[in-house]
Amino acid sequence: MSKILDVIILGAGTAGLAALREVRKRTEKFLIINDGPWGTVCARVGCMPSKALIEAANTFHRRTAFLEFGIHGSDSLQVNISEVLRRVRRLRDDFVAGTTKVTTDLGERAISGRARLVGPNRVEVNGQEWSARNIIIATGSSPVIPQAWNSFKHHILTTDTLFEQETLPARMAVVGMGPIGIEMAQALSRLGIEVVGFGRSPLFAGLTDPHVNDAATVSLTEEWPIYLGEKAELVEMNGKIHVRAGSNEVIVDSVLAALGRDPNIRNLGLESLSVPLDDHGLPPINPNTMQVADLRVFMAGDANARSALLHEAADEGHIAGINATRSIPLCFSRRTPLAMVFSDPNIAMVGSRYDALDHNTTLIGEVSFSNQGRARLGQRNKGMLRLYAQADSGRLLGAEMCAPAGEHLAHLLALAIDRSLSVRELLRMPFYHPVLEEGLRTALRNLAAQLPVGNGSDLTMCEAFNLEALD
Repeated sequence: MSKILDVIILGAGTAGLAALREVRKRTEKFLIINDGPWGTVCARVGCMPSKALIEAANTFHRRTAFLEFGIHGSDSLQVNISEVLRRVRRLRDDFVAGTTKVTTDLGERAISGRARLVGPNRVEVNGQEWSARNIIIATGSSPVIPQAWNSFKHHILTTDTLFEQETLPARMAVVGMGPIGIEMAQALSRLGIEVVGFGRSPLFAGLTDPHVNDAATVSLTEEWPIYLGEKAELVEMNGKIHVRAGSNEVIVDSVLAALGRDPNIRNLGLESLSVPLDDHGLPPINPNTMQVADLRVFMAGDANARSALLHEAADEGHIAGINATRSIPLCFSRRTPLAMVFSDPNIAMVGSRYDALDHNTTLIGEVSFSNQGRARLGQRNKGMLRLYAQADSGRLLGAEMCAPAGEHLAHLLALAIDRSLSVRELLRMPFYHPVLEEGLRTALRNLAAQLPVGNGSDLTMCEAFNLEALD
């Protein structure tokens, strides 16, 4: 293979594979280099194995509502943690195998090894140097583990190691109440493990709306204790871990570190690009082209620390792959922001976040699901949804929610926001009865009541019955 290539891709995760897909359409002169196991973070240690664990946990937890439905015998049900984890790994391996198929036919164009930049168009790997007209950096991320915890790291788990365990201890602390921490803490608790959660911020799971945060706190702390607002400190004593945060202290067998993920840029050689690096060691990156400064270098996915979400990484890899094969980079419009946590109730944020709103020009509508008809029928009547809209036009701006079926409501709202729909335009949509989306309609009506009165013959002016069975 020629050592002067069109594109070198560093990393074979979601962003790297998306970039590879576009590069292969346009040139055969490329190289993809991957450090560590092949297969995406999502398939190996993220989205897919975590959801497999969550599905098992939610299935077992459902027994707690059986008596309400007139179903008896739930006390005899048991969960085998070892069997749960074996199923997680079996499914995980299938998903990983699917992602690695993409690179199995590349032959010498796929290299395993730790790459290092030695210039804006040069890469060193396994003692050999390669040159390319374009470089795509998609090296992914790794779990954060505080250096102070290294002395007792045999007690520390991350999502990189959690699913590899043959079984799990009886008592665990989850430190970090971001999306991963919330998901895993609830799942572990529902599987019968004694769990305590710790979060440094008073807000958790990515929420910025304090009202939704309060509703989520009420719902989730019914299942396991969560201590927020204090930094957790760990001490090992007599083979156990003491976790302290403010006046709270617990003794556990193991700790799941859910403190986020850091970009894999250490010793990557970014300084060789001769562009300014910020306090986190990252160069300037255009989010619409993925280009680093004015270089023929592109940085996509978790590596750029912009948004550690699969759909965002795939988009960024797509952008980088196209632009690395063009003389002039294209500028792409990015999708409506969308993030969610697969807790129960789901937590989701779409469009503009509460903390980014101009509250002088924003209207807010809300609904509690505590009495929503369909939610009550399914014993899922928890949480709330808050919608944000422009005061002058009624155009939807965003939403934050802790709601049953929030993952579906969030997608519906993302489409509405992307299409710049107003509150009344969305109220033109039919709402079947009884569905959870009627809760969304309640929040929309709450917003519409704050807007100027519209045409009296418009069905968007149709009012609520204010009866639980009908609204």
